[in-house]
Amino acid sequence: MQIILLSGGSGKRLWPLSNNDRPKQFLKVLPSPSGRCESMVQRVYRQLGESGIGGEVTIATGESQVPLIREQLGCEVDIVREPSRRDTFPAIALSCLYLRYEKNAADDEIVAVLPIDPYCELSYFYTIQKMEQLAKRDFAEIMLMGVTPDFPSEKFGYIVPDGKTLPAKVARFVEKPPREQAVMLTGGGALWNGGVFVFKLGYMLNIVRRNVAVSSFGEALSRYGEFTKTSFDYAVVEKAESVGVVQYNGYWEDLGTWGALVDLMENPAIGKATMGEGTSGTQIINELGIPVIALGVKDLVIVASREGILVTGKSESSHLKEYVE
Repeated sequence: MQIILLSGGSGKRLWPLSNNDRPKQFLKVLPSPSGRCESMVQRVYRQLGESGIGGEVTIATGESQVPLIREQLGCEVDIVREPSRRDTFPAIALSCLYLRYEKNAADDEIVAVLPIDPYCELSYFYTIQKMEQLAKRDFAEIMLMGVTPDFPSEKFGYIVPDGKTLPAKVARFVEKPPREQAVMLTGGGALWNGGVFVFKLGYMLNIVRRNVAVSSFGEALSRYGEFTKTSFDYAVVEKAESVGVVQYNGYWEDLGTWGALVDLMENPAIGKATMGEGTSGTQIINELGIPVIALGVKDLVIVASREGILVTGKSESSHLKEYVE
């Protein structure tokens, strides 16, 4: 199996630590078995190895992230450098062309595409292995991971299976529904879309050729601007004749806000920081050489870096992006 990790975006909801120069997936704030903090990139790469599911890993990213990937994962991991940011369909298309022309992967090779920043258990990767087996047996043209919802969410897309027995074919998709509809979907057995795709390489290459026909990876790079700038869901998944879904029941967290991220930190303070009298439920991350002291405050996130200083209530941190922009 070939595994493509998608690494893109700047993570503005995790400002001031996350920015264009250092996206959120490279922030070393998560606990690790070694006792030292690790990043989302390091965690998912470590878990891929620990799960034993096999597969060769290729990371699709922009040129600006390559030094960070090399620093955190070493020089052996394969990297596909996108000439420009053009959404997930061009990124996956370019990566598949890399697998064909640079790694000589065959049409029947199974490809798994997943985000580089999921916070999950090892069973997440065992679910991908189940998806691989179903793809080999041609259960559907493309397999998706459906995450069991913890609550009715308006932030996620939903997958509606065509029956109660899973794995199943997909009946329809619902993108970020309003609250009332999310309640109905959750109660009716719909699943969150985990953003994981599994398919045979030849299937994807046929779609790519209809978009931009190339005869080498070098040509794909030089003509990258011709690929349709759109999401993989819209360009491929929603137009597929048959789509299957496998359910993932384990822990899964979208670490897109400070409120979600700091709840996973084992140490309430990183850097030169002091929690004083009357302070509770508060986390401080300080990258500056000057001290930060918190007194008599509750449920705050305080982050200090050269980019700026953030003081936010945990529940309000999801609104940060609009202020950063």
